[in-house]
Formats: sequence, structure tokens, C-alpha cells
Amino acid sequence: MNIQLLCVGKLNERYWKEAVAEYQKRLSSYCTLSIEEVKEARLTDSSSEAQEIVKDTEGKQIIKKLKKGGYVIALDIQGKHLSSEEFAKRIEDLGLDGKSNISFIIGGSLGLSKEVLDHADLRLSFSKMTFPHQMMRVIFLEQLYRSFKIMKNEVYHK
Repeated sequence: MNIQLLCVGKLNERYWKEAVAEYQKRLSSYCTLSIEEVKEARLTDSSSEAQEIVKDTEGKQIIKKLKKGGYVIALDIQGKHLSSEEFAKRIEDLGLDGKSNISFIIGGSLGLSKEVLDHADLRLSFSKMTFPHQMMRVIFLEQLYRSFKIMKNEVYHK
């Protein structure tokens, strides 16, 4: 399975980079993982119009990087809630349906543009709470790793 993770912004702190590297190493036994970053757009003022411009700018970069023909899952606070087991089942079912290229998208601090959300095959929420997008990258990778462990019936999950 080929997993593409598209993220807005860079990881700056060493501890986030180390956590991501650890999960990349663990996931290498289960899938081919590529993590691609798009540049975070600067907010010029706090108006809703300026916020939409930022999301649209980031969204255009994201859409350009999406793999053609892949299944797209946008991480969105308004998305569907799944348990770890349900998430694992969804990924497993996608593979069984011949969808071996899956792109996950993590937006920036303002979220994702309407264009990106409309482009997604699934909008997935990890919580009703808001997390920093840098932390969300680590949370996502941990849940992806957990999913593969669940699918393989390997110890880790509980």
C-alpha cells in the first residue's frame, strides 16, 4: 500500500521530527509512506476574507501534489469519527477494493479550503478538539501504525 501524507507547514521542533521519524521507520514494514509539505501561507490580517485567501492558496498547492487516481482522505474537524478499529478496517477495505494509493491531507492552522474538502473521498475527524497541525502529524502517523498492527493482528493495539 502506498500512503501519501500531505501537510501544510514544516516541522520545526526536534521532538516532532524525531517522533515522525520513529513512526516512518515503524511504518516501513507495512507500507510505502511519503510525507510531502506545502508552504504555509501568511495571514495578512485576521479578517475572514484573508483567512479564506490563505486556505485557498494552501489548497491549490495541496491539489497539485495529490497523486492521480488515489483515494483522498482529508483530516477535518467536521469529518466522520472512526474508532481505531474502524479506521483500520477502512484502510484494509480500500486495499481489498484495489485502492492501494491513499492520500491523507493535514491542513494548516486555519484548516482546509473548500476545494480540498470537496476533492476528498472521505473527510475524517480524529476529535472534536483542535490540535496544532504539527502535533496532528504525529497523532495521525501513530494511528496509521496502530491500524496496520490491528490489520495484522499484532500486539500493540491495546
